[in-house]
Amino acid sequence: MAPTSVLRVALVLALVGALAASLVGPGLGAAPALGETTVLDLWIEQQLAYRGLPGLALAVVHDQEVVWSRAYGWADVEARIPMTTSTPFRMGSITKLFTATAVMQLRDAGKLRLDDPVSQHLSWFSVDAGEGSPAITIRQLLTHTAGLPREASFPYWTDHEFPSRAELITSLADLEAPFAPATRYKYSNLGMALLGEIVAAVSGQSYADYVAAQVFDPLMMFDSTAAPTAEDRSKLAVGYMRRRGDGSRGVFEYYDTRALAPAANIVSTVEDMARFAALQFRDDSPEAVSDGGAGGASAAGGASGASRARPVLVGSTLREMQRLQWLKPGWSSGRGLGFSVSERDGKTIVSHGGWIAGNRSHLLLVPSEKIAVVALVNADDGQPHVFGYEAYDTLAPALLSAHDRTSGRASGQPPTEASAQVADQVAAQVADTPRDEDGHAAWRPYFGLYADPWEWEYRVLELDGDLVMYSYSYPPADGARDGVTVLELVADHSFRMPDGGMVVFEFDDNGQVERIKRRSDYIYPVESRP
Repeated sequence: MAPTSVLRVALVLALVGALAASLVGPGLGAAPALGETTVLDLWIEQQLAYRGLPGLALAVVHDQEVVWSRAYGWADVEARIPMTTSTPFRMGSITKLFTATAVMQLRDAGKLRLDDPVSQHLSWFSVDAGEGSPAITIRQLLTHTAGLPREASFPYWTDHEFPSRAELITSLADLEAPFAPATRYKYSNLGMALLGEIVAAVSGQSYADYVAAQVFDPLMMFDSTAAPTAEDRSKLAVGYMRRRGDGSRGVFEYYDTRALAPAANIVSTVEDMARFAALQFRDDSPEAVSDGGAGGASAAGGASGASRARPVLVGSTLREMQRLQWLKPGWSSGRGLGFSVSERDGKTIVSHGGWIAGNRSHLLLVPSEKIAVVALVNADDGQPHVFGYEAYDTLAPALLSAHDRTSGRASGQPPTEASAQVADQVAAQVADTPRDEDGHAAWRPYFGLYADPWEWEYRVLELDGDLVMYSYSYPPADGARDGVTVLELVADHSFRMPDGGMVVFEFDDNGQVERIKRRSDYIYPVESRP
């Protein structure tokens, strides 16, 4: 194999072991197939088992490609329906990003301005914002700075009986805004519902029809809808309540958010949401959008989707949406147009979460790196952002190293010193790894799941060209790599840990690992544990 090919393979191995979408078996305790086992997989499986979470779907996007996706656990525990990357979830408040996208499309088309008063497009809108207060604008609705209440005047999060459009409009007659416009941030589902009404009024289509025609179809999000039918609802991941003291969970019945649909009603999959994430890194020109975007040519075919989707917004508008528009007190985070904007480790993070009826979602974007992570969990206590950030922290460094190295060579520009050093180190690790005659790591016989007599478990696998031991801990470690111990080969079947302790593999007459001496104690293959 040529050196460049070795390097590329090494970096891909460093990323995930295999940059391919795959389904991890539904059994939370079952090991993934050899070659697909990754530290992130192990950490996620441990997290789900420890927390008693039913299921999770994850996808990682780099620019226009879905580079990694996985599904874990169950979409329906009782019916034993496994989670897949095509399982539909309710998106909850991530719906607001599609509403914001629709508004920005209409702005770019010259059909509205962000600083238009809401009443200019909704003649029935009249809210008392206080004497002398300026009119509430579309921009303020997008940034949650209109001063409106969080909710309309109905107890729908208690009884799940959401108002009709007529009921919502009638209720506004008695509504008073708690704050004057543009004076402070206050998250508002009501404000997003009003934006959906503006989309319908300006476009002449219902909100659901507009989003389907001008956002979902161009992006090839064919499993997404803002108006789920009975058939759509039957395919949804079951939404589970928080885990009770006895370990059981209640199940949510489906409810439609009706007039609040532009704030919370969209159904989608991790695959479709990955296409929406890829949109955020495009830099399409106005000509491209007008020719092939909203209302333009028909969608191109192809299963991978992201790179063949039609443009729906120009690059400058996407960047405008992701740019800070309102800074919260404390100077650590604020709002873009639809998005939340914050800082983490010196990087700008653009994100949004969602939560409805036991379905929780999180979209994480790092625009400077063109990396996105989508995480979906079907439990009220699922915390998808925890899984999304860990996927980013675990996979992004190797992904960026691979991209930096290969893009530098492709463009004729020398790679940066740092990226070249990382790539050379990984290539050297792979070159130095003992190999069998088929090119596989010679320490493959060591791979497997081991445990001591007291059921504490360890997995031996290859990571970044090294033989490593992953230690399961309870509660699970905070990070996927926290449980990793690199084993340095010092003699036949003998390895040294970073703390100087020895790990010695002992084999039976059939050439199978019989036990491992770890320091002065022993661990055994799970199948033969005493």
